[in-house]
Amino acid sequence: MSWTSILAIVLLVIIALIILVPIIILSILFFTDRKQNQHAILRNFPVLGRIRYFTEKIGPELRQYLFDDDNKGKPFTREDYLHIVLPGKYLGSVISFGSKRDFDEAGFFIRNAMFTKQVEEMRVDNTQLIETKKYIMDEDTLFARKEHTETKQVKPWLLPEEDAIVIGPNCREPFRVRSMVGQSAMSYGALGKNAITALSKGIGMAEGSWMNTGEGGVSPHHLAGGADIIAQIGSGIFGYRDAEGNFSLEKIKEKAAIPQIKAFELKLAQGAKTRGGHVEGDKVTPEIAEIRGVEVGKTINSPNRFHQFHDLPTLFNFIDQIREAGGLPVGIKIVIGSPEDAEDLARFMQESGQGPDFITLDGGEGGTGATFQDLADSVGLPLHSSIVLLNDALEKYGVRNRVKIIASGKLITSDKAAVVLALGADLINIARGFMISVGCIMAQKCSSNECPAGVATTDPKLQQGLVIDEKKFRVTNYIINLREGLFRVAAAAGIDSPTKFTDKNIVYKDDEGKVYTIENLKNK
Repeated sequence: MSWTSILAIVLLVIIALIILVPIIILSILFFTDRKQNQHAILRNFPVLGRIRYFTEKIGPELRQYLFDDDNKGKPFTREDYLHIVLPGKYLGSVISFGSKRDFDEAGFFIRNAMFTKQVEEMRVDNTQLIETKKYIMDEDTLFARKEHTETKQVKPWLLPEEDAIVIGPNCREPFRVRSMVGQSAMSYGALGKNAITALSKGIGMAEGSWMNTGEGGVSPHHLAGGADIIAQIGSGIFGYRDAEGNFSLEKIKEKAAIPQIKAFELKLAQGAKTRGGHVEGDKVTPEIAEIRGVEVGKTINSPNRFHQFHDLPTLFNFIDQIREAGGLPVGIKIVIGSPEDAEDLARFMQESGQGPDFITLDGGEGGTGATFQDLADSVGLPLHSSIVLLNDALEKYGVRNRVKIIASGKLITSDKAAVVLALGADLINIARGFMISVGCIMAQKCSSNECPAGVATTDPKLQQGLVIDEKKFRVTNYIINLREGLFRVAAAAGIDSPTKFTDKNIVYKDDEGKVYTIENLKNK
């Protein structure tokens, strides 16, 4: 037989396989789908039903990357995402041509001054430069992208020592803060060790900021970068239990002795879940179980509230115990549900002379690794409403000067943060912005332990994709960009420091074009 004949036979076999294999596979699927009794669509429309389910499965990705416009995605738009990623990578936030904001929609606007402040007039400490790395784009075409990193000395944009925000000035060890932006609570377990370590190192390099441990306890990974720490205590009291599982003041003393830990925070509620936390069992590694004092591989559900207190008097007594034992400021994390909540808290602070050193106020729009739709969507007021209620109540009862407010709820850019500072906050917490800075792509698989970016997972194979020594610089750059932006916006508003934002610096425009001062809006 000639080589030509052999080649012809081989080609015929290949062609036959190309034709027959799909037919065989489709036939098997057709009869399999016809016989199954679980899905009506597959029984009535074999094969086509599978195409429907496949399309449905990849729908979120198709919408995110192809069909949603830059300002339509939820919980963050593509534009929001880029406002975090680009400063983290390239240390800049300059845009071209114009804003993509819909100016016909209702919203807050920062009131620009007729005569803005010059850079040299700003009250800022930029004396000690910070060494970081940023990406430089070499080539960016449809089919190729080449970039390299360069080391760069950057200004830190810190508050001067004399303008530092002091939390718990009457405590044995007050917490002096020189950055108005810090990382909101994220537990080791909700996030993997590489993500936590990269955040710790990035925040530590930026200096002046802080990171919150979340309710999972203080881990070595939180401490790895030397960042200042707010140690959160949740209703499950993870990391603060004795051998019998009871709350231990000795554990408070142990944590307070760690130089990096600057304050304690009691988590009463979180915006996305006004109840105890949740971690799936497959995320609970031996190390996490040891830190939390729980069983390996067992799903963790914290109690809906602390067993140690049940009302404001018992809460305030508990705060006093922790403050006395640790010598550090003690705060509470809450979600405001009504004007009465804010009034009751402020009134009892006045009557008792007790209370927290700071209040972390989370809006209902806040995020989480795992919660329930009904809680995330409808329980608790959003931040813009609740910050006004809390600030006004504290002012009304004359206790505002005793407590600092740390606000959180999708405050991922400096203009959003400035608005909330003007509404009454002293400091800003950010969680998901920091997650995105270390690689989160908003896959929304946080609860499954299948985060493809290695951020919200404890799976060793997935975590290896997150390179700490690369992502830590993105965290540093993101913080510095936020700080610089706050000073930039303050200068535009005619004030020499973002610590001086008040409700006089913002206005609200409704969807009919009418403009209100905040005082007008309150009386509307």
